[in-house]
Amino acid sequence: MKIDDAQRDMRHGYLHGGPGVLASSLVWLAAAGVALTRSPDASIATLFIGGMFIHPLGVLIAKALRAPGRHTAGNPLGTLALETTIPMVLALPLVFAVSRLNIAWFFPAMLLVIGPRYLNFATLYGMRLYWVLGAALAVAGYALYASGASFAAGAFTGAGIELLFAAIILMGARRTAK
Repeated sequence: MKIDDAQRDMRHGYLHGGPGVLASSLVWLAAAGVALTRSPDASIATLFIGGMFIHPLGVLIAKALRAPGRHTAGNPLGTLALETTIPMVLALPLVFAVSRLNIAWFFPAMLLVIGPRYLNFATLYGMRLYWVLGAALAVAGYALYASGASFAAGAFTGAGIELLFAAIILMGARRTAK
């Protein structure tokens, strides 16, 4: 399978990745809500635990939108998302440690870890828009840190950026389907 074919298959199976970005934004939004109503530690737990369900929730959203929610067996890009998840997961203890120094740094640090992961999705789906998404998340993480933003502001920022890009990606997938 050539890379163009593999990317086309990934775009078809997962609606250009939009359902996964939407699922992630919903997890960030849940963490933001918990940040306002409970404690920072409960909000962090919400993001960590919710993060484990992003892929399954994204698949459910894709299927609800009448996409397969899977790629073709043998697609050489099929393992790329998993391979980019491993370094992100390995960075989580560092993010948690940083948050113990200053709790308001947790979400900015998460944005700095998650943003670069999306850069790989440009290859996975063959869409440069993921470079913009990854850069937007990373720049937002740094800006939140540099400005001394509140704890909850970081969660709402992550949710907002991902929700915006999910809408853009899904609208693009819809246009492509027509």
